[in-house]
Amino acid sequence: MSAAIDRLPLPKDEQACPVTRAVAVIGGKWKLFIVYHLMDGTQRFGELQRRIPGITQQMLTAQLRELEADGVVARKVYAQVPPKVEYSLTPVGRELEALTERLADWGSRLPQRG
Repeated sequence: MSAAIDRLPLPKDEQACPVTRAVAVIGGKWKLFIVYHLMDGTQRFGELQRRIPGITQQMLTAQLRELEADGVVARKVYAQVPPKVEYSLTPVGRELEALTERLADWGSRLPQRG
């Protein structure tokens, strides 16, 4: 990849900008963590909460709902008592795997902050 990257000029309408749209879907503190852990396969809510230290139940619920609304995460509810809900990546969500892996690789090369 060359040092100089040809970029399209930013459109006047932010919603027309593909980067703005992408960041609107995966931006925020927790969404990429959720995607990263769902790359391992289908998981229940409690499993995700255990794997993401520091996230509250309320925040995990909100982030999963947003990812579901944006077509990144699929939610499957089983009709049983107690209720069982599983989350997985959709085909759109799977497209984020390479990006997430590259981001993790890049992050592993950064110096740790004191």
